[in-house]
Amino acid sequence: MALPTFPLEATTPAQAALRDEVRAFLAEALTDLPARERARSWTGFDAGFSRKLGERGWLGMTLPKEYGGHDRSAVDRHIVVEELLAAGAPVAAHWIADRQSAPLILRHGTEEQRRTILPRIAAGTCFFGIGMSEANSGSDLASARTRAEKTADGYVLNGTKLWTTYAHKAHYMIVFCLTGQAESRYGGFSQVLVDMSLPGISVSPVLDIAGEHHFNEVSFDNVLLPPDALLGKEGDGWAQVMSELAFERSGPDRFLSSFVLVDELLRCLKRMPGAAETSDLGRMVARLMILRQMSLSVAGRLARGEQPVLAAAIVKDLGALFEQDVPEIARRVLHENASDPEYAAVFRRILLAAPSFSLRGGTREILRGIIARGLGLR
Repeated sequence: MALPTFPLEATTPAQAALRDEVRAFLAEALTDLPARERARSWTGFDAGFSRKLGERGWLGMTLPKEYGGHDRSAVDRHIVVEELLAAGAPVAAHWIADRQSAPLILRHGTEEQRRTILPRIAAGTCFFGIGMSEANSGSDLASARTRAEKTADGYVLNGTKLWTTYAHKAHYMIVFCLTGQAESRYGGFSQVLVDMSLPGISVSPVLDIAGEHHFNEVSFDNVLLPPDALLGKEGDGWAQVMSELAFERSGPDRFLSSFVLVDELLRCLKRMPGAAETSDLGRMVARLMILRQMSLSVAGRLARGEQPVLAAAIVKDLGALFEQDVPEIARRVLHENASDPEYAAVFRRILLAAPSFSLRGGTREILRGIIARGLGLR
């Protein structure tokens, strides 16, 4: 049984300067954004803000310059993302495209797709949705039934995807689907690039527990796709998704979704001498620092071309536990003394969002199955 390692990633003076630059920009850019809005974390949608990040070179950072990127390291990108999330910046518009769609297209897309789509992602003007989950498959992607039938003119796509974040704003979706006969439970799957303006696509809102709209159900009814919609080779979909999920599961978004509440909690405690339960706060900060290092370590491994699927699953699982504990710690520390309306609004938003933290990106049960297999326990 080989346990994954999380080697320390030392940051350079240039990376420290980058962090300072991002922090100074955010202090000015988010001055008028109240904490209750910043608590949306990476579900806050602001296309104009995404364009500003693109103008500063903070999107598509790891992409080659020839495709509109900046040839920077995964660690550089990690620093920018961490600062954005800690500040509660509205990053949803570009989030999926920059985090996982761009690396996938760079590796498996056509040259035409690289030259036309990647520069727009880096500019913060092209948005993506994730077409993985379905109504009857949950986190078990191997039970997906959406299918793209090959024809003389390309593919015909039929099926339905669920929980698709900001599909109603997306220009493209990468859809995980069946394209052939499966020789194994994980075979027969491919991924296709779908232009969301094509006929036959319908997007229906799915409101979350707070009554807000960012989830969607997306139906494909005989959607005609060109031959080059296929990403990579037919049957490679499962391997692509596993690689893609290393990006999705290991980033700072897996432990900083509740951070605005941490910030607000500390703000309130500074005005209430003697109210802080230092043991709770100390444990919370210690866990946060460990998760930061683990996530940074995975970023370093991705930068070296590795595929740390197991390590990413561990970060996601531990990060979700931390994020869900934050509102409970806040409740315990402040008891009934939280009369600050801004803190109360942030607390309510995070409390309502917390159940989703262990669902998105793979449920806790699925993740622990991946971890168990990786450790040779099943």
